[in-house]
Amino acid sequence: MEIAFNSTTARVPSLPLTKSDARDRNPCSLSIVLRNEFVQLSSSPTRFRTNKNSLFKVLSAEKNHVQVVEGRFFVGLAGPPGAGKSTIAHEVARRINKLWPEKASSFDSQVQPPNVAAVIPMDGFHLYRSELDAMKNPEEAHARRGAPWTFNPTRLLTCLKNLRVQGSVYVPSFDHGVGDPVEDDIFVNLQHKIIIIEGNYLLLEDGVWKEISSLFDEKWFIDIDIDKAMHRVLKRHISTGKPRDIAKQRVENNDRLNAELIMKSKKNADIIIKSVDF
Repeated sequence: MEIAFNSTTARVPSLPLTKSDARDRNPCSLSIVLRNEFVQLSSSPTRFRTNKNSLFKVLSAEKNHVQVVEGRFFVGLAGPPGAGKSTIAHEVARRINKLWPEKASSFDSQVQPPNVAAVIPMDGFHLYRSELDAMKNPEEAHARRGAPWTFNPTRLLTCLKNLRVQGSVYVPSFDHGVGDPVEDDIFVNLQHKIIIIEGNYLLLEDGVWKEISSLFDEKWFIDIDIDKAMHRVLKRHISTGKPRDIAKQRVENNDRLNAELIMKSKKNADIIIKSVDF
């Protein structure tokens, strides 16, 4: 089964959906079953493949199956740099927010319903450049930015726990132009029932990362050949203005090392999504 993201595709078909299976732990967890052999969406030129009969537990599209969402459903979406985490997270959230009012008969057709899905990027929990400057070896810290120890996982853990308990939190985003987080840039509130947290290290098994992983109702991993992922990352570095030789050094001395670590956490995922160029 494949989900294809093709920039030339105009039609976005609806997906057949069912209730989630009995092992769901969260009262608001609902499921999308991708029965289509080939589904095309309008997005970027990347293809995502899942195993047949996999469940995307996010939303029920059949009116007689729509439930009152009372809790929170956390999806942890991990994968190496260049895998397409942000693309698929925002596309899934977009589709949920589109399908929900179409399928939930309780909404007045004249009223714009609130979005029920939101995305939290792990990038917002990067350490600030000033924090890297204060480290014992600031040169190495900047060179290895993107490694697990250049993030603040404790802050992310606290954020997700507060979201469970308090219902609403402000979340930082990341400004790639400036190279630092942007405080309180994303507001996740009570209307958001499906939260997709996307980032590199969300399925690691050690330290605070393991505690973060334990909060997810479902764990997704985007699988990709590392060489292919690094080629994408190289092009991304060059597109932001890095000279090719500097970009290649960055990929080999940092991004690839991080990717190799991240790939080891694939075994902890509930769903594996294959990312394929075409």
